[in-house]
Amino acid sequence: MIETTTYRARLDEEKATLENELQSVGRRNPTNPNDWEAVPQEVGQEADPNDRADLITHFEDNTAILKDLEIRYNDVLAALARIDAGTYGVCEVSGEDIEEERLNADPAARTCKAHLST
Repeated sequence: MIETTTYRARLDEEKATLENELQSVGRRNPTNPNDWEAVPQEVGQEADPNDRADLITHFEDNTAILKDLEIRYNDVLAALARIDAGTYGVCEVSGEDIEEERLNADPAARTCKAHLST
């Protein structure tokens, strides 16, 4: 069984960082607190079509950034849940132990190296 203390600390730290980054481009969805949504930049009365286009582009950029951050955030939450369940460090495909070097590289890893692309 893997000693999880160090991994939990790294995952908790990454979780806090991700939450800060998520809040910088979005907010929790009020109807589903487990979901994040991008927020548009503050708008005024932009009469210039270029200004409106810039706002739309900024919102689309935030949406793309938020999606990637949310995927990683959910991976980190899942890893923390596996620690709590006592299944951390076990490949979800083969049931074998995940290599320590893989967990050191990515503490949220779900699979061993053999099943990396699965």
